Amino acid sequence: MKKYLADILVGIRLIFAAALFVMAFAGGEPGVGFLVFVLGELTDAFDGTCASRWPFPAGKAPKYRRYASKYDMFADMCLGVGMALFFILQVDFVAGWIICGGYAALALVSDFFIYGKIFGHPDDYKKWSIMGHNFRLAKAIVLARRRLYVALIGLIAGWTLFASSWGVIVKVIFTIIALIIAGFLWRFLTQRRQNISRDAVEIEKKLSRGNAKIQTKK
Repeated sequence: MKKYLADILVGIRLIFAAALFVMAFAGGEPGVGFLVFVLGELTDAFDGTCASRWPFPAGKAPKYRRYASKYDMFADMCLGVGMALFFILQVDFVAGWIICGGYAALALVSDFFIYGKIFGHPDDYKKWSIMGHNFRLAKAIVLARRRLYVALIGLIAGWTLFASSWGVIVKVIFTIIALIIAGFLWRFLTQRRQNISRDAVEIEKKLSRGNAKIQTKK
């Protein structure tokens, strides 16, 4: 059962994302939207840990596990879009479009230059792209964009919380709890912060070995 825990967490995240979509159009209390999003983010934080701690035996993983990174990314995207949509329709329409629309435009443009295509990947890029010429620069840009994403998500979540009808004391308590959780995740999920994808580690190792060979020949 433990081997499937990571997949179960991804499925739960999709359920939370669907709940945000429903609340965005049907109406929902901002405080509830905040809680749903935070719970969804917690599943995202720990699914990778579960997958590495309780892996399937070599050669015995289900066939669908070949696409694990893709459906994990899809669940992340659904949760982020669901929260953005909830914020736009239920919290602040103008600010939502400025924040979310601005980041979406930045992400699409940067993807084009980093990978040479929209929704690219470290192992799926054009040769003329930044990734094709300078992996470390591409990684630095992606990490900077990820930090911006985290900051904007934090802004939206906090804004949503304080737009709720809950009392000030409750809002402050939840803010403190959220900051503690964020600090915990930031400290203990170092590897995930540093890697732009599950494949990036191997790509960087190959790049380093290639540079080492060049230096040796010199």
